[in-house]
Amino acid sequence: MSINFGKAEFIRSAGAREQFLWDGLPQFAFAGRSNVGKSSVINRLLGRKNLAYVGSSPGKTTQVNYFRVDGRVYLVDLPGYGYAKVSKAEKERWSRLMESYFQEAHITAGMLIVDVRHKPTANDLTMHSWFRETGCPEIVVANKLDKLKKSQIAPALALIQETLELREEDVLLPFSAEKGTGKEELIRLLNAAAE
Repeated sequence: MSINFGKAEFIRSAGAREQFLWDGLPQFAFAGRSNVGKSSVINRLLGRKNLAYVGSSPGKTTQVNYFRVDGRVYLVDLPGYGYAKVSKAEKERWSRLMESYFQEAHITAGMLIVDVRHKPTANDLTMHSWFRETGCPEIVVANKLDKLKKSQIAPALALIQETLELREEDVLLPFSAEKGTGKEELIRLLNAAAE
């Protein structure tokens, strides 16, 4: 029976290791740079305007946020990395929080959100290797597809594939949180991962 992504509720924000949720339900972890549109991807997936916080300035997700979907899985919104104008101490706190999440996580599938218009950054590469180390399947979601001309799409995807050294079995999904392109495919992939 497929998961009803329209049925989602916010459960909790975890700012420390002891607040992480491990209750046996599958967890889909979403990671990405601060301004890559991660919250918009989550909101598009859930068919909601603002369940995941969309900030006017990057870096608003500073904790690990859990959304229970259809009572059957968690969608986990991880803190954005990269652009946020925050103190060094705050960046270090985020880094420790992320490291402990990845060390302890029982991630069912990881979503790495990248900007289709740009080459993945060093931080994207770090996140990609963290997902790989957990051994969970990873879906690379190339967001902001609507910002490219048709002729720019194939070279942009090829650059992402090459930079992240994606293998044949890895999934690179062109996506537009703005237009909904790729939403049905992402739902299909997540349903398959949860089985």
